[in-house]
Amino acid sequence: MVSLVARTGRDLQRYNRGRRLVVGCIPYRYKNGNNGGKDDELEVLVISSKKSQAMMFPKGGWELDESVEEAACRESLEEAGVVGNVENQLGTWLFKSNSRELYHEGLMFPLLVTEQLDLWPEKSARLREWMTVAKAREVCKQLWMNEALEILVNRLKSVEEKNVQPI
Repeated sequence: MVSLVARTGRDLQRYNRGRRLVVGCIPYRYKNGNNGGKDDELEVLVISSKKSQAMMFPKGGWELDESVEEAACRESLEEAGVVGNVENQLGTWLFKSNSRELYHEGLMFPLLVTEQLDLWPEKSARLREWMTVAKAREVCKQLWMNEALEILVNRLKSVEEKNVQPI
């Protein structure tokens, strides 16, 4: 059973040297569903901001009562309505908050989506859209998220190349 209520408040928020710890995912899938074969097109899921029309990947605060992977899964469920397998971390970035002159520390993970829900906690507050990597690069204006996307694309290409058997 999925909770249809997103967590709120900052009582359990984690900090590192005064910087709020934020965890996010790049939800992805292969358009033809064949797990990355040569003919499959990689798609990523972007969501709209609650405060503007900006598009981004799901992310939010990492709380004291959860592992970093649990936080990544929770944010993807709450904000984008997807569940899946969290994979190895893409990296850590420092970025400035849009609303304040504060810096946050953001950790990003790939999330291979296994299920997309029709109802999720922030459905009424956000739009979600599957798109190509090229389009995601255009619409996502946050530099740190685009860097994470490039790392993911390179990682997936490397895995695909290792799995290709020469004739």
